[in-house]
Amino acid sequence: MKRRAALLSLSALALSACGFQLRGTGGRGVIPFKSVHLGAGTGGRLGTELRRYLRASDIELTAEPKNAEAVIDILSERQSRATISLNSQGRVRDYSIFYNVVFRVNDGSGRELIPSSTITLKRDLTFNESQVIAKEKEEEMLYRDMQSDVVQQILRRLSAVNRS
Repeated sequence: MKRRAALLSLSALALSACGFQLRGTGGRGVIPFKSVHLGAGTGGRLGTELRRYLRASDIELTAEPKNAEAVIDILSERQSRATISLNSQGRVRDYSIFYNVVFRVNDGSGRELIPSSTITLKRDLTFNESQVIAKEKEEEMLYRDMQSDVVQQILRRLSAVNRS
């Protein structure tokens, strides 16, 4: 029993020494703002996810931009797809889906903290005509995952803001 506890402690120490962190608030860094306002374009699913992560980080979400230390605006959000390859009958075999988000961050007085920035994510999918519904669900799931990735990237950029 003592040997198992010692081995477990040693494993935890080794993991922490190499910089390993569980996914969560620790992996995003510390956001240097106590209050944030979610402005233009944050009413959809992306905005909902941003709210959830900000609340989990104990950041106050303000109703008015002038009361916030940072204002996040989503300037555009777009999903698209492109064909990668066709089969011998000329039907789509593989395609890529893209998720493109343009955002900016200002302080409450309108000073630019993060200029208009673009995040573009891409995932590749194979298409199977006999599994159309399953492939549609897979595509929806990939878009949700890409939204989560975009939120993580926005929060990482927010944590890197130099407020001086």
